Amino acid sequence: MTVNQLIFRNIKKNLKHYYVYIFALIFSVALYFSFVTLQFDPAMDETTGGVKGAAAMKSGSILLIIIVSVFLLYANNLFIKRRSKEIGLFQLIGMTKGTVFRILSIENFILYICSLIMGMFLGFSMSRLLMMILFKVTGVDDVATLRFSSEAFIQTLIVFAAIYVLILLMNAIFIRRQSILSLFRVTSVAQQRVKKMNAFQIVLGIIGIVLIVFGYYLSSRLFSDLFVGNQLFLAMITILASVIVGTYLFYKGSVSFIFNIIRKHKDGYLNVNDVLSLSSIMFRMKSNSFLLMIITTLSALSIALLSLSYITYYSVEKTIERSIPADFSILTDHANQFTTELTNSGIDHSATTIDFLYVRVNLSDVLSVSSENIGIDFKNTDIIVVSDQVVDQLKVEETDVYLVNQHDLFKNIMQVKDQGHIVFAGATESYDLVYKGIQDLSILPTRATGAFPIAVVNDKVYQQMQTNIDPELYSEFTQYTGVTIKNPEDIVKADSIFRDTEITIWAGNESKSEERSKQKQAVGVIMFIVGFLGLAFLITSGCILYFKQMDESEDEKANYTILRKLGFTQSDLLKGIQQKQLFNFGIPLLVGLCHSYFAVKSGWFLFGTEMLTPMLIVMCIYTVLYSIFGILSVLNYKRVIKESL
Repeated sequence: MTVNQLIFRNIKKNLKHYYVYIFALIFSVALYFSFVTLQFDPAMDETTGGVKGAAAMKSGSILLIIIVSVFLLYANNLFIKRRSKEIGLFQLIGMTKGTVFRILSIENFILYICSLIMGMFLGFSMSRLLMMILFKVTGVDDVATLRFSSEAFIQTLIVFAAIYVLILLMNAIFIRRQSILSLFRVTSVAQQRVKKMNAFQIVLGIIGIVLIVFGYYLSSRLFSDLFVGNQLFLAMITILASVIVGTYLFYKGSVSFIFNIIRKHKDGYLNVNDVLSLSSIMFRMKSNSFLLMIITTLSALSIALLSLSYITYYSVEKTIERSIPADFSILTDHANQFTTELTNSGIDHSATTIDFLYVRVNLSDVLSVSSENIGIDFKNTDIIVVSDQVVDQLKVEETDVYLVNQHDLFKNIMQVKDQGHIVFAGATESYDLVYKGIQDLSILPTRATGAFPIAVVNDKVYQQMQTNIDPELYSEFTQYTGVTIKNPEDIVKADSIFRDTEITIWAGNESKSEERSKQKQAVGVIMFIVGFLGLAFLITSGCILYFKQMDESEDEKANYTILRKLGFTQSDLLKGIQQKQLFNFGIPLLVGLCHSYFAVKSGWFLFGTEMLTPMLIVMCIYTVLYSIFGILSVLNYKRVIKESL
């Protein structure tokens, strides 16, 4: 028999093992090629919105290379270990390690080329669907068409050629380091089990839980007075380290410790379900702790990033409504020019003009947040002041003051007291006014206020302040004009007039519909990229756990044979397997969801106006997709149990 005949016979014989590896290859190629095809598509110029969007797509492709590389290297590592006995037999009959390496390399090359072709075809087919999704989330009105990109083709070939070289290097190192004897027991070494619990493992488990809880506590206090200035960065590093180390120790000792307590509570009376679920997980969790820690941490990161990006996208409409009160906001003296053009074009509209002042103020008596924590001296800062005559909802006494235009970021970072005094400083005199509360009203655009509240005072006090302005606080922008279009169908035409009158070249002048479109486009691209990478990691991590369970099922096949001979039915064994997979897939998922919840909760207000609904939507979708791999794992075990007798 020639070497070539041996290679083709090996491929045919090991096809049941190869299908996992082939799936990994095809999936990885399709994932990467479809993403890179989007990156080089000319239609993306409009969708990504210029240099920043293109940079985001390029960064996404780099991260995707890392995810795909780790996935393929892990799949190859698992595959070559499953063939270790076969490699040992080749050497036992007289083949040199170089010959064995050549046989494996040619087999790999054949599989690689076939998978590359199929993966590119699948990725090319997927690219149109991805383009349609991207157009939808960014609000771009265009038709998604299939375009074959030679640049994407060449880049995909280069990337996967580099990965193939890494796979060959990994195989060469594996074959060179293993002796014939070690090749016959490499599987049992890889699946080494913990014999029993010890005191040190119990202590590690308790420390792991304590570290996770400590990280959660710090994250809940991240933007409070507990951390000031540079301490904020140190707190973030501490939270990250505490949760990651705690997660590792949790898998290293906590899970086995908890299951050991449950087992002892049964006084040794374990049924077949307990043996196949609790005991199996206890004895394998320690050896899998590092892998599970990586999967859990990255799952939490994926869910958190997906949640934050969707929170931003979900909040675009509400954010725009609060930050731009009217359809058009004008902070210069060009408002008359714009309204005249609207009138000449027959567009029915209304205009509201608000005069305002910049006044030095002392807010320390009404804010409970530390100045060092925010970086603002609240005893000597600036604030916008308006008269109560321009706020129909408020009537303010001469001795009082209200705060309005509260931004969500301000609300979550700065705690405003229910009462106190606010002192305004003019050029020659001060005004000590009684604070009456903060109202949920939006009067001026965020671009004018800088996301800081504005003060509403009595008109008489406002007139006094106007004649007593501090010269250092002079600003050429002290008037705001909000233009509202009465007929929504005229918005597009009004936007065209707004751009043609060159009002947009002045800072502070903005169109609500245009800003909504820009934000939706920018946030949509980021959400698409994060979602794509999150989906890529979800599938790769799910596949890794699934491959791991496949490996364990083959390793435990002899146990199932014994149990079947003892009289246990396939249904009896399958119930225990279902519980085992519920723990194997459920524990990393549950811990990852908890990690992501506290991560999102600590700073979600920096990204949008609502946390719970978008976060729950992301978590539910992630859970459903993740559960698919648990179901596939149960089906694989069902096949192994059926074949065990």
